[in-house]
Amino acid sequence: MDNNSERRYSNHQVRAAKPAEGVQFAEIEGVAALVNTKTRIGVYDPYDEIILPGAFDDCLKDDIRCLFNHGEDKILARSQNGEGTLKVFINPDGHLAYKYTTPNRSYALDIQDAIEKGDVNQSSFQFRIKEQSWVWGDKSKGEVDLRKIMKVEKLYDVSPVTFPAYPDTSVAKRSYEEARQADRPDESY
Repeated sequence: MDNNSERRYSNHQVRAAKPAEGVQFAEIEGVAALVNTKTRIGVYDPYDEIILPGAFDDCLKDDIRCLFNHGEDKILARSQNGEGTLKVFINPDGHLAYKYTTPNRSYALDIQDAIEKGDVNQSSFQFRIKEQSWVWGDKSKGEVDLRKIMKVEKLYDVSPVTFPAYPDTSVAKRSYEEARQADRPDESY
């Protein structure tokens, strides 16, 4: 990972398809990122963020891992150049989705059980921005700024998570402050 990577989460459900009779391993499917959906980032100085359709088109063949809680020690599947045990794709609704079959690892079976029971039901993804734009809101009117993500440069992982990553990451905040300062150098924040 690099210092410019960011994490976001999706409230879209992760689910396990019921395994066939006598089969222990389920197919797990989740939506890691929603497009055309505004998300509020931050608490004290919030802004909205929207991922535009096509943002992930150039990174679906990256070396992408499916990790539990973004933990490098809990690898569930992997896709390299679009091949492997992990399928990362744009679903019919245009959202970033993923799918894998539970591997024969004790922790993976525990995670499958937690997903089947609904204890783990959210996803997250880690990425690096390639192209973005900002629409500055009028603070005097209570408007918040809007970050539009047009292209993702690198998709590191998609992850079923217990607690979604808090969307006010330091990298996102630094990117926001740098963009504001560049576009509005005379204003203090």
